[in-house]
Amino acid sequence: MERLKHDLVIVGSGIAGLRAAIEASRVSPSLSVAIVTKVQAMRSHSVCAEGGTAAVLYPELGDTVESHVFDTVKGSDYLADQDAVERFASMIPSEVYQLEHWGMPWSRREDGRIAQRDFGGYSHPRATFAEDKVGFYEMQTLYDTCTKFPNIVFYQEWFATSILVEQGEFGGITAIEMKSGEFASIAAKARIIASGGAGRLFSFATYGHSSTPDGMSMALRAGIALKDMEFFQFHPSGLIPSGILITEGARAEGGVLLNKDGERFMKRYAPGKLELASRDVVSRAIITEIEEGRGFRDGDGLEYVHLDLTPIGAQKIKERLNGIRELAMKFNDTDPIERPLPVRPVCHYTMGGIDVDIGGATRVKGLWAAGEAACVSINGANRLGANSTAECLVWGRITGAAAAEYAMKRSDTSPSDGQAAKEEKRIFDEIFHGKGGTNPYEVRDELQRAMDEGAYVFRTGEGMAEAIRVVKRLKAQDYLHCDDSSRRYNTNLTNVLEVESLLLAAEAFLAGAMARTESRGAHSRRDYPRRDDVNWLKHTLAYHTAEGVRLDYSPVKITRFQPAERHY
Repeated sequence: MERLKHDLVIVGSGIAGLRAAIEASRVSPSLSVAIVTKVQAMRSHSVCAEGGTAAVLYPELGDTVESHVFDTVKGSDYLADQDAVERFASMIPSEVYQLEHWGMPWSRREDGRIAQRDFGGYSHPRATFAEDKVGFYEMQTLYDTCTKFPNIVFYQEWFATSILVEQGEFGGITAIEMKSGEFASIAAKARIIASGGAGRLFSFATYGHSSTPDGMSMALRAGIALKDMEFFQFHPSGLIPSGILITEGARAEGGVLLNKDGERFMKRYAPGKLELASRDVVSRAIITEIEEGRGFRDGDGLEYVHLDLTPIGAQKIKERLNGIRELAMKFNDTDPIERPLPVRPVCHYTMGGIDVDIGGATRVKGLWAAGEAACVSINGANRLGANSTAECLVWGRITGAAAAEYAMKRSDTSPSDGQAAKEEKRIFDEIFHGKGGTNPYEVRDELQRAMDEGAYVFRTGEGMAEAIRVVKRLKAQDYLHCDDSSRRYNTNLTNVLEVESLLLAAEAFLAGAMARTESRGAHSRRDYPRRDDVNWLKHTLAYHTAEGVRLDYSPVKITRFQPAERHY
């Protein structure tokens, strides 16, 4: 076992992880900061973000931070912690300008100032964008900035496997160098988990295949709760049949949703905002149209509606949605300048995540989480578009500074080898040399089918109970083994570890969803169709135990906005 040491280790190289590394280095350039990522840094899933980063940039035009706070709280179906939302909305404008100073090529208005577009659930245009490739450009800007700090070290294609905790305090992590297959412990004074969401629980998803809940799984096994995991966002416009995201910016620029009768059906569901209602509202509308026979069906039986971008016009599509056009032509053989695109709701975002406080700190001293891996919570039961990249920037900055200050004050740490040796034995003796007979890839596929059928846009107790039975059966099977005996780039081994993480996250998800007997935001139960503030205005906390998931609850922080019925 190789032994390495840094002051701060960040797991994940997306927007949150890179922003945290930069901020930690700004606090103290002498700190040794390690970024551990299982992919090449610029292949982190953040590069796929398309639509924008929400921020109030032009108060002189009538927008206000308070309006951003209210829209976010309303969009969350009043499950967001309002103190966190207030902090978020007040900090994000400076992050947008900071990115510009680092070289971010924001799209521009005719007067040369930064451009913004409307987005679902907002009362003002505040989605700051860079064509339809905002995630890629933000990642490139942050990665380039990281290279200016010699104290930041990248461990690319290293798979983190566990958190080392001694007496309630973080001491380091364990990881596998995928190139060699060697196991290592990395001692550190502080750590930030920025490893992304759990969207690969579903087969039809906008996530890259590497976007599995590894950081969430590590937190669960370290005794940290996952908060509000029952709330998964389904983006209204996943391209058929791939699930590739068609950005909300397409509807913001003038795209319309049509059923098979050519009807702009959103007028029935959200007459005020139409296609720019919140994502949970639009997704439910699409599924309702399909279920009531007003959708299309392709030769493989896939049902969908049309997203018609032709009203936008060829020139504007080429200027602001060119990436979407390229994707549609490549993966669906459809030019949106000429014909509508086939779309249906697709798993897109994990509103829940690792339980953290307003500063991103977990219950383990010296351990923070940021971005989609964490649940602060600003998204509650439903996230507004363009708030995700914004959240990554804000809590990347917050956790980077906090972790750096903590590391500077903490004495040198060298965790005992006991936990690391135990993890090495688990991975290599029990999995790498395991002799199980169940195909782990079949386990993953069956899990995704169960989630697609039991926990999609609409849910029932019966459907989720069946999904829970499937997950328990899959966990009991002997899938923890590796048929590839090589050490170098053994993706079979890392895939098995990812399946293990998916099953743990699925358990937390389904336990919380089954217990929550109401409909709120993206959690829409047909057997409990109404929101129940009396019994369920609270956060779900899911803990991992040997006997299964243990649920607890915590109050929602309400400051200014009392819960009210949502209308768009």
